[in-house]
Amino acid sequence: MKPPSAWQRMLSGRRLDLLDPTPMDIEIEDIAHGLAFVARWNGQTQGDYAYSVAEHSLLVEELFSRLVPGATPVSRLTALLHDAPEYVIGDMISPVKAAVGPGYEELDKRLSAAIHIRFGLPAVTPAALKKQIKKADRISAWMEATQIAGFAEAEASRFFGKPSPDLIAGLNIRLRPPVDVRADFTARHVALLEQTA
Repeated sequence: MKPPSAWQRMLSGRRLDLLDPTPMDIEIEDIAHGLAFVARWNGQTQGDYAYSVAEHSLLVEELFSRLVPGATPVSRLTALLHDAPEYVIGDMISPVKAAVGPGYEELDKRLSAAIHIRFGLPAVTPAALKKQIKKADRISAWMEATQIAGFAEAEASRFFGKPSPDLIAGLNIRLRPPVDVRADFTARHVALLEQTA
């Protein structure tokens, strides 16, 4: 019996099999494009543009670098790509992930491994690094919640923890056209990849 196939054609022309992704079918342009058009918070944010996963990823990488000032380019690239599988599977809010069950997490893991291998990163993010990136992710979520998703600070702090004011000083949520975010995400990826060589 032939195993099931679930593939998507990318703008690069690559055919990505979601059930059996391979690094050779991963292109940063596809990731940047997809993430720039995927809305965080299911699109339930204020402003003229959706807050994209690409913009969120840029912020998480910046926050991670503030949390871990001596972070290597490899670690920073891992932070930038922490939500990369969402370029094909979308950004599901936690309640939806819980309803879908473990299948979503397995799909995410397979895609993450292929993406990481494609760009010279460990297939599985080391636990300590994953924890640091998650902390930056939660700080970003607090900023997003309070600045564009309608949460009061007290409510956001209950869900995500309140970040140190020094850590987020000078950072603001940016709502921009997807084409601009896509270009910045791609440029940041290239810069970090060059530093890992």
